[in-house]
Amino acid sequence: MLESLGRLAIPFFHAFDAETAHGMAIASLRLKPRTAPPAGDRRLHVRAFGLDFPNPVGLAAGFDKNAEVPDAILSLGFGFAEVGTLTPLAQAGNPKPRIFRLPADEGVINRLGFNNEGHAAGLARLKARAGRPGIVGVNIGANKDAADRAADYVAGIRTFADVASYFTVNVSSPNTPGLRDLQHEAALDDLLARVIAARDEAAARAGRKPVLLKIAPDVSQDELDGIAAVVRRRGVDGLIVSNTTISRPAELRERETAREAGGLSGRPVFALSTRILAQAWQRLGDVCPLVGVGGIDSAEAAWAKIEAGATLVQVYSAMVYKGPGLACAINSGLARKLDDEGLSSLSPVVGRRAAAFAAGA
Repeated sequence: MLESLGRLAIPFFHAFDAETAHGMAIASLRLKPRTAPPAGDRRLHVRAFGLDFPNPVGLAAGFDKNAEVPDAILSLGFGFAEVGTLTPLAQAGNPKPRIFRLPADEGVINRLGFNNEGHAAGLARLKARAGRPGIVGVNIGANKDAADRAADYVAGIRTFADVASYFTVNVSSPNTPGLRDLQHEAALDDLLARVIAARDEAAARAGRKPVLLKIAPDVSQDELDGIAAVVRRRGVDGLIVSNTTISRPAELRERETAREAGGLSGRPVFALSTRILAQAWQRLGDVCPLVGVGGIDSAEAAWAKIEAGATLVQVYSAMVYKGPGLACAINSGLARKLDDEGLSSLSPVVGRRAAAFAAGA
């Protein structure tokens, strides 16, 4: 029912520009009565980072930037929600227009630039939901004009330690100048050393919260080696692969819109992000769980990410084209795939085709 209603609403939302439609979606979810998430298939339960996920399908950061509707998101069947990116100070982001649909490709380009209301507003909302069930991660970033960007990430840890289920350190958005430089090994090592120290300091009062790192799909093999080395050295709890891409695949049909600056997401980034995911699993599959993101719009795509090395997956851009029933549809499809293979969990599937995906097969 939800999937059918969502599909009917898509033409209505697409009658508006992308950012207006996104605001309308958030407003609709704010009005949604609070309901329990739908009962799921126990075989889809995943334990990762010390947390128990009812299913592996999460909503990626960027949708609920200001932590306005995490419980409504969970009630749509998502196993977890990630809010943010949140920066210490509120910032407007880049000039509009800054979100562009590529309908023929089922893709999206954005150059939002970490527009958000800041730590204080996000914290107030997350405190208001204290005690409610559900895994809600907080994606933290740095203000565009920060003199010490690492200090902004440390501030995020200290601010949200009491209310976050986990943290995501976002150093991979292409829309804040110089941010991706933090993925380089020396800078990343310093950043994560400070972030982990802040997390451990806060653990005495808030408990130990997992710290995940989110990387770009555009990293070179040498850069990925450096990232893997830092993840091992600093004891990062997980890796999210990946953010949006600054590349433009040759097969894009929306050639005019594809010229817009910003990060490309959705179906066109699936192959690239899945290849980097598999290559990351080859380096870190024995160290920490991976979260696969990029172009997931069906159970088949989610299954491929899991085969490439993902323990969990996240979606976002596909919601623009598939509607709010996407999480339930993916989870139902994953359960059917377990039936087909006679499996009692997703664990045997994780990474079993990583070599093929890493080679671009």
